Amino acid sequence: MPQKSPCPTPPGRTAMLAELSVVSRRYMAAYALFNQAVADRLRLHPTDLQCLNLLSLEAAPVTTGRIAELTGLTTGSATRLVDRLERAGYVTRARDTVDRRRVLVATVPERMAEFGAVWEQLNGGWAAMFDTYDDAEVALLIAHMRRTVELSAVQVAGLREGEVRRPG
Repeated sequence: MPQKSPCPTPPGRTAMLAELSVVSRRYMAAYALFNQAVADRLRLHPTDLQCLNLLSLEAAPVTTGRIAELTGLTTGSATRLVDRLERAGYVTRARDTVDRRRVLVATVPERMAEFGAVWEQLNGGWAAMFDTYDDAEVALLIAHMRRTVELSAVQVAGLREGEVRRPG
């Protein structure tokens, strides 16, 4: 039995999806360049900057293994990242008091305050932009960002394994 072809995409939607493709590529490039500029300002590698960002979201000190999970890096690369952050004064390592075999990485509050101050200076522009959206639009942005984080994790894992994955 022949397969029924899916409904054709309306021309308006095709144009919107084409525009979305272009705009999303510009968005990703703009974010990468923004991230690089902030990292340069703090004299950090862009990956180190994002690691600090992720560490600031953790409730307690973490292992280097957890840092590898958060960043998608190998444990060896995560160890080198922690080495750089420790040399820069952003983190310290200490034995876990519960399990002495584990080493925990903790942020240094004074250095994180400097890190936070840069973000605070930049935050005003972002807050003003988000203030222009109504609650439904903000909810859509939140949903989009959550789904983007999930999809990115799948694709990063696939790329690290040498393949390009399609979700689902």
